[in-house]
Amino acid sequence: MFGNIIIVIVGIIVAIIIGFFLLVAQSHKKVAQGKALIRTGMGGAKVALDSGMFVIPVLHKLEEIDISLKTVTIECMNEEGLICKDNLRADIKMIFYVRVNKDKKDIIEVAQTIGCERASTQETFDHLFHAKFLDAMRMITNQFDFNDLYADSERFRMYILETIGTDLNGYILDDCAIEHLAQTPIEALNPNHITDAKAIKKIQEITAAEMIEANNIISERDKTIKDKELETQGIMLAYEQEKAKREVKHKAEMDKINAQKNKSDSIYDRL
Repeated sequence: MFGNIIIVIVGIIVAIIIGFFLLVAQSHKKVAQGKALIRTGMGGAKVALDSGMFVIPVLHKLEEIDISLKTVTIECMNEEGLICKDNLRADIKMIFYVRVNKDKKDIIEVAQTIGCERASTQETFDHLFHAKFLDAMRMITNQFDFNDLYADSERFRMYILETIGTDLNGYILDDCAIEHLAQTPIEALNPNHITDAKAIKKIQEITAAEMIEANNIISERDKTIKDKELETQGIMLAYEQEKAKREVKHKAEMDKINAQKNKSDSIYDRL
């Protein structure tokens, strides 16, 4: 009888130990790649970035937030092209790389102000940053003539990053890239818009000047070719004239030799 009681007690202890370890295993939540865990409730808000954390049912609430890199794309084309310092428009497409900052305080701030589920959706990123990034692009574009902007796009990109900064209320701007940069086509400009009207005039002036220069280059090339042809013809004519002179001289010499020979033959015959 006593032995049976011992066995029961041991069984209960073993069951308790196993149950404890199972509870511990179930309570420990791991962090997925590109995510962070936020635990609220008893003990206040806590964040796990790498090692995970223990979550006790009822006492704690657990949420997951995406902290992986996201993109915000801004495309300004045709009539929406950005205005440069010289009034020309630039078609620009830029991609910005943004994420929730991998800092516990920033993660909590984003979770509290935006919400874990909405924090990293594309809609949220566009809502939060599209206008801010576009304003920076407009401001910096207006500091460059188009030719300088096109020739030194890396400096333009760096100015954009400096203007926006990296601190974005819990988010961080990692980098940006220029995917497309070109002059806005003249046919996309509005002649009734004062800035576009100036741009159209400037483009036409530049185009006309380039055409004149191109025609001058072509004319100079044709003149050079013609001069070369005339020079070649002159050389050939001089050669033919010299050749003719040599032939006349040779013929005269041969005639003289033949005349002398005939004269000698005639004298010999008389003897």
